[in-house]
Amino acid sequence: MEVRALCIRLLVTVLILLCAHAQKVDAVSLRVVPNKSQFFEHESVSFYCEEISHGHVLYKKNEEVKECKKTSRKPTASTTGSQCTIDRIYRSDSGEYWCGTAGGKRSNNIYITVTAGSVILESPAVPVMEGEAVTLRCRNKMLSSSITADFYKYGRHIGSSSTGNMTIGRVSKSDEGLYKCKISGGGESSESWLSVSLPCLTDFKQSCSMCLFTGGVN
Repeated sequence: MEVRALCIRLLVTVLILLCAHAQKVDAVSLRVVPNKSQFFEHESVSFYCEEISHGHVLYKKNEEVKECKKTSRKPTASTTGSQCTIDRIYRSDSGEYWCGTAGGKRSNNIYITVTAGSVILESPAVPVMEGEAVTLRCRNKMLSSSITADFYKYGRHIGSSSTGNMTIGRVSKSDEGLYKCKISGGGESSESWLSVSLPCLTDFKQSCSMCLFTGGVN
């Protein structure tokens, strides 16, 4: 029993160290405002590189890496330190964005899809923490009022809404996947990936705390 308890303690210690290392590696992060992965053409979007050494926002299109300010429509993009704002985004600005530093650090990736169509699905571009609520919004470019929309995951119908919004109360890893929406007579959106992240070690530490520190290991 004591050997088993010692092994579990060692395992927890190793996992905590790995978690701390992962958090340190991911110290460079990129966020996007508004926080969504699909945009209509001519909308505005801003990227923020959150890192002390002020990294540069980069993007990749057709395997070519460029700075955000050098997008296809240069006059529409401006940078201030580690921020890049594209005042009028175009389809050619669709792609993968991240933050890179002179020291070689790289942030999380954010994928942006820009459409000239009439419907988009507004879902978070950055991972949603497990247990949080997330709302998917189906938007029509020409209609500002509530619309009836159908929502799909991997092409399978998962629900309808008369307001154009679908809320998942407590997301879990099983909710991760490709989503799209469709408006009757109004077209459908592209697919976007909804990513769900797990709180680092929280569940593991809670489930093991009793057996480790109260002698409850059998």
